[in-house]
Amino acid sequence: MLRTAVDEKSGELLTSHVLAERVGWAVDLVSGMVGALTTEHWNSADVDRLACGVDAGGRRLPSNAWMALRRLGWTAAPPEGIKVNDRIVRIAQEAAGRTLRSAKWRADLTAAVLATWPADPNKRTAKEWEQVRAAAPGGQFLPSSVIKSRTRQAAAFTTEHGRLPADVFELEPPPRAARILLLSACDAQQATIERADDSTRALLRLQLPTRPDPQAYMDWTWVACPITLPPTIPPNAVLHLPAVRIHRGRARADLAYTVAVPKTQRTGHTVALGVDWGLNTLLSAGAVRLHSDGKITALGAGGQFRAAGVAAKQHRLRRLSERLHAKNDHYQRLMNGRAPDPALAANHTLLSQEIQRVSARRSNLNDALSWAAARWAVDQAIAAGASVIYLEDLRSMEAKGMGRTHNTRMSQQVRGQITDRMRHLAAETGIAVVSVPARDTSKHCPHCLTPLRHRKAPDRPTVAGWKWAICPNPSCGWQGDRDMGAWRRIAARGLSHQATTAIDPASATMAIRTIVDKLETNAVLAPATTNSRSDRSKTGPTRHRPTRPAPRRRRAPSPTSPQGPAGKRPEGHAPTDRARLPRAAHRNQDVTTISTPTTGHRPRGAALGAGFHLHAHATPPRWAQPPPDTMSDVGSLS
Repeated sequence: MLRTAVDEKSGELLTSHVLAERVGWAVDLVSGMVGALTTEHWNSADVDRLACGVDAGGRRLPSNAWMALRRLGWTAAPPEGIKVNDRIVRIAQEAAGRTLRSAKWRADLTAAVLATWPADPNKRTAKEWEQVRAAAPGGQFLPSSVIKSRTRQAAAFTTEHGRLPADVFELEPPPRAARILLLSACDAQQATIERADDSTRALLRLQLPTRPDPQAYMDWTWVACPITLPPTIPPNAVLHLPAVRIHRGRARADLAYTVAVPKTQRTGHTVALGVDWGLNTLLSAGAVRLHSDGKITALGAGGQFRAAGVAAKQHRLRRLSERLHAKNDHYQRLMNGRAPDPALAANHTLLSQEIQRVSARRSNLNDALSWAAARWAVDQAIAAGASVIYLEDLRSMEAKGMGRTHNTRMSQQVRGQITDRMRHLAAETGIAVVSVPARDTSKHCPHCLTPLRHRKAPDRPTVAGWKWAICPNPSCGWQGDRDMGAWRRIAARGLSHQATTAIDPASATMAIRTIVDKLETNAVLAPATTNSRSDRSKTGPTRHRPTRPAPRRRRAPSPTSPQGPAGKRPEGHAPTDRARLPRAAHRNQDVTTISTPTTGHRPRGAALGAGFHLHAHATPPRWAQPPPDTMSDVGSLS
């Protein structure tokens, strides 16, 4: 956040409000030019021309979007009477060029869906799926949910207009311009950034307008903004010009930096961490080792990241948001077709503001949860000495057929954010993150690949359920938590298929896209061999244990004290461990058990105030040598 600044021309100290106002003026000018430029070239011919990568003379287009647009002759200009420098125009061209380039993939996918339109849009046949995958770019490995969403979008257009759309540019309006300043498109004549003598601070200098409609270049002045760098940025990192935006009335700078990290490897892994997704248990993970003879063994029992309390908070905020949207839509219907009513307009405005606040709370909660879960998984990999994380690929999973509440909870999970953050944190330590197909990871036994029988609980082996898995193979007999068996299957499958790992040239992400039957037969865990260090054979009678054990005494001797009168109560049962956590941290947390009831029954442990970290329970990583704690005082979510 940019909290203050100094106008270098007048020497005036700018408060955060004044700084945000001046940044907002610049953002408004840029977003206006971006919107006009995007709308002008929002058509199939211009997008194809930009995406082909060559200009009319056959020369290759530059990688920078603003330079490519200038090579093609696509210019942007401010409104008449407004004076901006060429670097501001560059920012607008860069933003518009990125938007138009990103539309190419959507245009090709939509064209493939329209060219292979099915007889029944709600359900494609196997032959129709083959046709659309063959026509779509990268369709062989494209999640089916992406194709289905484009099909539903085109079907809605057909229902409204009675015909199929011609292309994505008829199906979608031009996107709104983001209110942001991409300073990376500028040079030192518009913005600079450099570190201060203290490695925790930097100075950002940029030109901002002094009025909303600058009439001359003298209406632009240099503004120096000190930035406090977060502790996550190493002292040797190279800083780059940030993207400046307005968020909740404050100016924020999204700072990018470059730092050298170990290179991740595609193959050659011997220790891997398998990660399985869940509902109540968000993540289940554990490490396995690939031995020189091809055997795969588990390293320990694994761990879990449970976020039922956070999911309960998300559930309550979602229901509140739905009620607010319903009320707001009702007010909008009352206002339509009537004379202006100040009371209705005021209520509509108030509800709109409350919807924005609730949406911000949901976004912040999802962001905190994704960082915490990703940090936990990477810490587990570091503690186990793993060089790769094999992550279950659930991009094509659709939440349907399991009841409205269950479907909603499935669709509200932030798996995409967690995956992106996990890749970011793992790259800092040279750990590769590879997505693995999810087929049959919870269905088959991790030790013999026999189809499992799922039961309700270990003490109820005859009641059908889904949580507890039992292997019916008499020679195996494995049983355990369904998710704990799944991460073993995922890690073993990743190690046995690591030679088939593919790297996406566009995003540089790694994935195992197909399962090879011959390699899958090797994706089993061998039973761990335990060597007893001493002979524990019985050599005498069993020691008698009293039915009433002796009371627990202090673990450390009591401090010396002067002798007092006789008859003093003996010391014992004195607490020697840490202070008790709040009761809310130990309760059974679910989507309906921690809400605060207004009347009637109050569930035990429903008191609020446990906090985020007491709602997200995680197995701590088992470090061989615990690293020094350098983040305990900076609000880290790890």
